[in-house]
Amino acid sequence: MKFRICRTALTEAVSQVSKAVSTKTTVPILTGIHATVDEEGLWLTGSNSDLTIQVCIPLRRDDKELVNVETMGSVVLPGRIFSDIVRKLPGDQVEWDVDERWKTTLHSDQAHFELKGLDPEEYPRVPRFNEDQMFSLPAELLKSMIRQTGFAVSTSEARGVLTGVLWRLESGRLTFVATDSIRLSRREAEVEVPEEFTLENVVIPGKSLSELGKILADQTGWVDVILADNQIMIRSDHLLFFSRLLDGTYPDTNRVIPKGGKTEIRVSTKEILQSVDRAALISRDGRDNVIKWTVKKEGVVQVQSAAQDVGSVLEEVGARVDGEEISLSFNAQYMMDALRAVDSDEIRILLTGTMTPFLIQPADREDALHLIVPIRTR
Repeated sequence: MKFRICRTALTEAVSQVSKAVSTKTTVPILTGIHATVDEEGLWLTGSNSDLTIQVCIPLRRDDKELVNVETMGSVVLPGRIFSDIVRKLPGDQVEWDVDERWKTTLHSDQAHFELKGLDPEEYPRVPRFNEDQMFSLPAELLKSMIRQTGFAVSTSEARGVLTGVLWRLESGRLTFVATDSIRLSRREAEVEVPEEFTLENVVIPGKSLSELGKILADQTGWVDVILADNQIMIRSDHLLFFSRLLDGTYPDTNRVIPKGGKTEIRVSTKEILQSVDRAALISRDGRDNVIKWTVKKEGVVQVQSAAQDVGSVLEEVGARVDGEEISLSFNAQYMMDALRAVDSDEIRILLTGTMTPFLIQPADREDALHLIVPIRTR
């Protein structure tokens, strides 16, 4: 195995696949990065069993040569040290040579590294997918849907299926749902699929989606989503992202979403977010980071928090209020997470009671919503 490669392209690809490389595993070879050079270019793969990321650096891109292959082959290199070396190599080109015992030489300008490689045959195979179960959507839309829901998954491994995001697809409408049973986030979007194509109870680990969101950060165009029995693959330009699916049945969340309420507020997203952020300066060291809202009929939301050893804060935010006056308390961080996920200048908040989940959504549309369960303070 012998070739020459553009250092910047190599650095970027290694950075992406490193996100999936195991640091603690009972399968030692998964601490490595699998490299294969063939007639298409250099393929790099990182995996931790639950998550696999594969990136291809093509021979050429935009008429620029990226990989010059002399001899094809494969090797597995220790992931952490290889990643560190690649990031700090000098020069524009890296000469890569692997002998029959997988000893790997990396040469770039004055730097010359030798690494002990591992047998690539011991590395797990990348799953194969049947493209019957496939649909496509814009990368920007997928990133947005992940950002607007992924933060609400449960962080407790004991919660099983709630550590993931539910994907549901019916009649061309894709829905993401995440909840930890105290808050809930849902995002819907129309996608182009055959009318008979449906998804039910497809639950993807929140950690996997978080990494996918980072990887797609600079991606444009369309991505393909392909499903198998217990795996999902996201495919974009020169990148394959695989994740296992979570076992278990996701709970029916539709029944907890209020259809009406006693009080409706319309308020500037930025203003109410900033007021909650300021109130959280006082409450953030408390066990539940609690702040209190008091909604007044005259069009004011009072935002307040207090901590015995710190102090207190009270401010008022102007709003359009329709309905009864009401007071309730909630976790400030949960509210800030929801407000930051809203991509609208104005929000609609529907309140039904001091201990009943309340709804937050963009004022101008209904394709996204967030629920938060209030906290009892007495």
